[in-house]
Amino acid sequence: MATMSKAQRNKPSSGSHRLVLLCIVLFAFLLLLSSVISTGKLGLPYQQTLIDYFVRSPRGKRDHTLSEKYLYWGNRIDCPGKNCEICAGLGHQESSLRCALEEAMFLNRTFVMPSGMCINPIHNKKGILNRSDNKTTEEGWVGSSCAMDSLYDIDLISEKIPVILDDSKTWHVVLSTSMKLEERGIAHVYGVTRHRLKDSHYSSLLIINRTASPLAWFVECKDRGNRSAVMLPYSFLPNMAAAKLRNTAEKIKAQLGDYDAIHVRRGDKLKTRKDRFGVERIQFPHLDRDTRPEFILHRIEKRVPPGRTLFIGSNERTPGFFSPLAVRYKLAYSSNFSEILDPIIKNNYQLFMVERLVFMGARTFFKTFKEYDTDLTLTDDPKKSKNWEIPVYTMDTRKEEVS
Repeated sequence: MATMSKAQRNKPSSGSHRLVLLCIVLFAFLLLLSSVISTGKLGLPYQQTLIDYFVRSPRGKRDHTLSEKYLYWGNRIDCPGKNCEICAGLGHQESSLRCALEEAMFLNRTFVMPSGMCINPIHNKKGILNRSDNKTTEEGWVGSSCAMDSLYDIDLISEKIPVILDDSKTWHVVLSTSMKLEERGIAHVYGVTRHRLKDSHYSSLLIINRTASPLAWFVECKDRGNRSAVMLPYSFLPNMAAAKLRNTAEKIKAQLGDYDAIHVRRGDKLKTRKDRFGVERIQFPHLDRDTRPEFILHRIEKRVPPGRTLFIGSNERTPGFFSPLAVRYKLAYSSNFSEILDPIIKNNYQLFMVERLVFMGARTFFKTFKEYDTDLTLTDDPKKSKNWEIPVYTMDTRKEEVS
């Protein structure tokens, strides 16, 4: 029997090669099908190629080029839990979105952004907007998700990092083209390091599918606790609010005039649990005390003179909770601007986006927790804590001065 040569032994079989190509095409088709299902329409005839699309299509606000390559990271923002009903809040999802945008920057790719964001009903109560001194409401906004472009200005983000939505015509064409390119079109790269993606054959592929665990987008990113490694500041996405939200915030700021602001986080941060001795403990031992009106007055009095307008954003829903602050300040809430907000706001995420922009326009702004060394805060408790401690309700010396 003839002996097989070394070259013949090392050469992959045509059957295995065809199997690899079939898997790639099938995966790209599944992505395409997912995108079509999410939009409810085909959007474009799929025989159209990238060249056809970019040469013949009307130009949008941002021109895409034939040389662009794409980073896909799943059809929804990282959302702890298996469905929208138990999803974390806007801040957590923004951390994941910011991470994915940083990955696209690092790889020099266009980011394929999910076209929608989940909203947990617990974060979507109308009581935050319909605030009054004598009543509250547990009525919620309709829907458990919202369109991404109702929160963010995609074109504005694209000035920093090129972005397309996963229900866009561009993405449909890119997916169709990737199937024609076969093994040069798309690669599923779960677990591959970002440096290998940038410096190997992966860099020439049209699409990199970076989909990792749907519970943790940011585990693929750099050390999230190392501020020097963060390419985008925490303020990036808040400043990328959709145009109608930015316009709404400007109208509110114009009515407020010269004002100060505080952001008071209470409800979701005041969870307690009992230890084995039955003693209640909390992760933020001073927070309940520091965010009560009498302690807020003490904390801000040296920075905010009496008689000033004080805009308050908070998830505290107890009627009249902040009324004691009126002895020193003119109080204002989002609920005072219903004529401006009601035609625009459809969920609390949109409201949070507007309130953050209003905070940015304040002469003096106190956050609840410190994020940067220069921040003014209502409490000295750290924003992140794994320790469960006994709550403190008496004044201590560390609260006497605000640096």
